[in-house]
Amino acid sequence: MNVVLVEPEIPQNVGNISRTCVLTGTPLHLVKPLGFSLEDRYLKRAGLDYWPYLKLYLYDSYEEFEKKHQGKRFLLATVRGGKLYNQVNYQKEDFLLFGKETRGLAPDIIEKYKDNTLRIPMGELPRSLNLSNSVAVILYEALRQQGFPGLE
Repeated sequence: MNVVLVEPEIPQNVGNISRTCVLTGTPLHLVKPLGFSLEDRYLKRAGLDYWPYLKLYLYDSYEEFEKKHQGKRFLLATVRGGKLYNQVNYQKEDFLLFGKETRGLAPDIIEKYKDNTLRIPMGELPRSLNLSNSVAVILYEALRQQGFPGLE
């Protein structure tokens, strides 16, 4: 599995997600622009002792990321996703894409991969789950389906 954060804005979320990625052996891909510096003290505090163990990949743009992983399956998390996250048959090499906290993924990205959009069921409030919670929910379902490879 691969977790991809497209233009994340909040360092604490990335710190928490990095911790989840380390503990599950999942690479984390960050697509710029980032709403913070990777040296940010809040980012490091949220995942400080895990940061050296993180498989981290950085991209200057979404186009660079997409080109580098052409032919791979992208699954997009969005509040308007077509399938519930537990109705997808995850594969080991999938890329789970999450957008920025304030606006999600860009509409053109969602349109391009509209058949691969997924959502977490939520109530009718005008907000969605925190980004780090959303990553954990979907990633752990994907890993569960695969028998939690490499995890105890």
